[in-house]
Order: sequence, then structure tokens, then C-alpha cells
Amino acid sequence: MSYTPHTAADQEQMLGAIGIRSVDDLLRHIPQSLRSRAKINLPDGVSELTVRRALAALAAKNAAANDWDLFLGGGIYHHFIPSAVDAITSRAEFSTSYTPYQPEVSQGTLQVLFEYQTLVCQLTGMEVSNAGVYDGASAAAEAVLMARRIQPSTRRHVLVSRALHPQYRAVVATYLRNLTDLSLEEIPFDASGVTDVDQLSRQLNDHTMCVLVGYPNFFGVIENLAPMRELCDRAGAQLITSTTEPLAFGLLKPPGAFGIDIAVGEGQSLGVPMALGGPGFGFFATQRKFMRNLPGRLVGETVDSEGNRGYVLTLATREQHIRRERATSNICTSQTLCTTAATVYMALLGKTGLRRLAEINVERAHEAHDRLLAGAQVEPCFAAPFFNEFVVRGKQLDDLMRRCSERKIIPGIGLARWYPELPDSLLVCVTEMNDREGIDRLVSAVSG
Repeated sequence: MSYTPHTAADQEQMLGAIGIRSVDDLLRHIPQSLRSRAKINLPDGVSELTVRRALAALAAKNAAANDWDLFLGGGIYHHFIPSAVDAITSRAEFSTSYTPYQPEVSQGTLQVLFEYQTLVCQLTGMEVSNAGVYDGASAAAEAVLMARRIQPSTRRHVLVSRALHPQYRAVVATYLRNLTDLSLEEIPFDASGVTDVDQLSRQLNDHTMCVLVGYPNFFGVIENLAPMRELCDRAGAQLITSTTEPLAFGLLKPPGAFGIDIAVGEGQSLGVPMALGGPGFGFFATQRKFMRNLPGRLVGETVDSEGNRGYVLTLATREQHIRRERATSNICTSQTLCTTAATVYMALLGKTGLRRLAEINVERAHEAHDRLLAGAQVEPCFAAPFFNEFVVRGKQLDDLMRRCSERKIIPGIGLARWYPELPDSLLVCVTEMNDREGIDRLVSAVSG
């Protein structure tokens, strides 16, 4: 709680420098009737110790992850973050997320971004990654805009899976709202919880620009991308995947293996704290042939005049670097501090570590799923395979949530506000942070 006080002598010196006698003289041009209404009735100041105690009492009212059993997912995930991540990202060199305007001077920052891009390509199986965007939702919207730059003007129909994260769908709709040449339509999900491929085949036509699906989707269900890829190829549409839990790629076949055109998502689960829902960062990868249509920036590797390895901004087609009409986006800042955390996290775990962590998530999620169905008053909602999230349906969901809250358990996210067709449905997420004792407590609370 640092501050810089002004003594009476300091104030007198500053007032004298500008030729007035008091602070009130600074405000004299404002009518007295307005000045009298602007006064704030603040109590007298208190000591730092008192303030700390008051703030600690307020913070204690929050449901902290260390004190509660959290089974929350839906885009933000509770994972263990090694201490080395915080130790490295706390260094002063990484404390700003802003890109240098003479970037080649900051070789360390560029190298981290280059390493990040490399790791994202390895994780997603894609050929090219940019240096990150704001979050997963804006990444999904930027992917649609990128498809618009690539596809001919005769293709301006966008299909979005209803099983995609509802907030992502809302952001995409907001981005496209005033683009009168685009139309947006949803693809329903079927009884198993995946995007309805039969309906997709009926909705695809010669005007379809792109298809946007979740992988895994909002219900935690693992979509089968192969038939969608085949349908999009026949129709000439691009296929875009959006992922809220990229840890799944430690175990699942990555988007690049399906020939996906653009793979985006939220990277928070890769070493970034939950922090009440943010900040996170969006990852954005594509095929090499579409590289010049990437939003944001791309860092490349080169050599200097003496033959030493160096890093440069290979592409930075945004408004600060290029004429506005040629910019691919107006993304002014990347979430570089968060991408740095993800870079350290992925490098620490490596391929083997990521795969083992993904396996633990799957094992515990399926254990919780089976035990809830066997010992509690809930039933499965979808039958398709899932990663570390699943949906169950039970009666009197409000009572269930209350019982869990009394035991310091948050059992998941109610889906009715986004999906009226799924009343009394609960999205449950289980990660390596949920041990068997915590699962025991969840089953006991849900069963009443």
C-alpha cells in the first residue's frame, strides 16, 4: 500500500509555481452549486493495519478455491500451476503485456513469443500460430472475420454450432452484427450432445463461408471432426474449431490432424490462474497458406548481420503498423504476460507431462461421473464421450445447489439460462485439483 504524500510545504511550492493561493482557486471556475454537490462524505482515514483487516474480512466472504470444493468449468479451469511459472512471469522484463514499438530491441520478449507460437503449433497440430489475442471468445470471432478475408464474396453465410460456448456465440454475433454482407445461423446439437452432422449437411450450401464448432464443445463432449471436415470440403466451406480446454489436446487428436483451417481457443488452463474469470488469452493457429490473413502479430526467427540468431516481427498487420484499410484486425495489445505463463507451463510439463495430466483429468472426471450416477439422484444427459466435463440432469437443481453451498461445494454450472431445453441440467468439471475425498463430498452432497 505505497503512496507519495504531499506536505504543506510541497503544496505551497506547487501552488506558487502556477500562481494561485489555494487548491480551491483551481476549481473556482466551476459554479458553486456544482461544487457543493460534488463533495464526497468520506470518513476520516484509518491506519494501514485497519485497512488490511477490513479488506481481509471482505475477501473471506468469497468462495476461494483453497477452501471450497470447486467443480466449475465452462471456459475457466482449476489446474495446478507450478511455482516456476509465477517466478518467471514475475520478472520485471515480462511485467507489461504491451508490444514494444521497436520490437527488435526487445529480443527476450520476441523470443518468448516465438517459443509460445512453436508450442501452440505443437499442441494444436497446426502449421502457424500468432502471438495471441485477447481471449477465446474474441479469438472465435476473429477466426470468422479471417474466413471472410479468405473466402470469395459469394460466400457470406456463417454456421455456428449451438454446442459452442454460449458466450463465444454471443461475441461472434456481436462482431458480425453490423456486417450486413454476413448472415449467421446455428446448427443444433443432437441427443448425444454433439453437433448434429445430418442437420449440418442440410444447412451447408454454396454460400456457406465457414462452420464454427467446439472441440471439445461446451458440454465437455468430444466432437467427431472427420465427417464435418468432409462435408465442409464438399461445400467449399472452411472449418474452424474453438477450444476452451486446450489441455484436452494432450490426449485427443489435435485439430491439425483433421485438416482444420483455423484452430482457436482460450489458453487460461495452461498455467494462468482462474482469477475470478480473467484475464486469460486467446490462442490462434492456422494453415501456412492462410498466414497473411492472421490477425494480431507473428514473430519469426532470422539471423543478424553477423550470423547470430535473432527474432523479428514477421507479420504485424494491425492498425499501428499498416494502413487502416489493410489491417487484419484492430487488436492493439496481446495478452503477452498470460502467453508467457503458458509458454513456461507447457515447457515445464512437456509432451509427456501434458499427456499424463490429461489422462488424470479424464480418469477423475469419469470416476466422478460414474459415482454420481450410481449414488446420487441424477441421470446422464448425453451419451457421447467427454474429456473432463460432463452434464448430468437432476430434479430441483436449486435445492441441490443450496445443499452443496452449505458444505462449501460448488458442484458445477446450471445450463438452463443458456439452454432452456436443458432444465435442471448441471455442467460438472473435474480436474487434477479434485481429489477422491472431494469427489466423495460431492457425491454425498448431491445425493442429499
